[in-house]
Amino acid sequence: MVNAPSGAAPVISAWTAVSPLGLRGSEFTAALRSGRPAARPLDPEEWSAPFREASLVPDFHIRQILGRKGTRSMDRATGLAVTAIRQLLTGEREYGEGERLPGVGEETGLALGTSTGSAQSIMDFTRDSLVGEKPFYVDPARFPNTVMNCAAGQSAIWHGLRGPNTTIAGGRATGLLALRYAVRLQRAGRARAVLCGAVEEFSSARAWLEWHARADENSAAVLGEGAAVWLLEPDASAREHGREGLAEVVGLEFGCAADAKAARTVLAETIGRLLDRTGVTPGELRAVADSGAPGAEGEAELAALADALGGKEPPRITAADTIGDTCAAAAAFQIAAVLAMAERKEIPSGGAALVTTVDRDGVVGAALLRIR
Repeated sequence: MVNAPSGAAPVISAWTAVSPLGLRGSEFTAALRSGRPAARPLDPEEWSAPFREASLVPDFHIRQILGRKGTRSMDRATGLAVTAIRQLLTGEREYGEGERLPGVGEETGLALGTSTGSAQSIMDFTRDSLVGEKPFYVDPARFPNTVMNCAAGQSAIWHGLRGPNTTIAGGRATGLLALRYAVRLQRAGRARAVLCGAVEEFSSARAWLEWHARADENSAAVLGEGAAVWLLEPDASAREHGREGLAEVVGLEFGCAADAKAARTVLAETIGRLLDRTGVTPGELRAVADSGAPGAEGEAELAALADALGGKEPPRITAADTIGDTCAAAAAFQIAAVLAMAERKEIPSGGAALVTTVDRDGVVGAALLRIR
């Protein structure tokens, strides 16, 4: 449980997203409400995947975007994270050219969510160790890609961030868990400003892992990829640097369910605790961003929302309908969708938005944001 004391709620003051809707948050905002799926057929010459289509970030070529220096061995997940953070720090100017976001110095922290890091890098490196000469000759430059914190570490190096650096992995709940960690960093006085978010890549390796994981569900959900990040800081700090807070992080709650059937009850109780402790009634909610999880987990999530809100039905946002199942980045994109709606004035100032998640490994969670 993380609930903000009165008047002390940290605020999200800037955000961006590198998604199947485009390389910038502005493109994510413009395309999100269209509801048109971003899925495209996969080129079998490029992707050895069991799925026929996926939602890929368009025109994402690491060397074209980040340059040739330091990118020879960079994997897709790291490239997405570095690009998203650069877009955030430079105001989404073309390829990151321009002045840095005021107040984000080297002491800034980073809490980045992921799944296992890059599944493709792990499998490729393992394969090379088996089929290479002797058979242990491998490219040492690619070894860092096999560890889970590669994207967070490389992002900090690229952008000169020397504050606390943390990698969070928690399935579809990762984005909310990263947000909770960032809030705790601030309350402990370890970092005044924290860049927070999550990343997920599409790769042939991930596609095969998902294919086998879903074998019993027969799910037709389209896989997606991307990174969504935001700046979390005290309201006073945002105002000091000329930024208006976009949304207050009012509270977060989590639970654990044994299976999808139990997830309905556990998530409904989690939402109830969150609303009770923050003093928000279901009728005050102006938006709900659910995870759009495929299969039984998604059904349990919708049922839990109906149970917890008692028939109240605020507008529903489901980013997964447009950008696909982004797994570890799903909750981060849910938060991005709320911020995008707020920017378009589709959630009024002072309105509360609920973000929920259910993961097949049992983690459920909910976050409450109040739009400024």
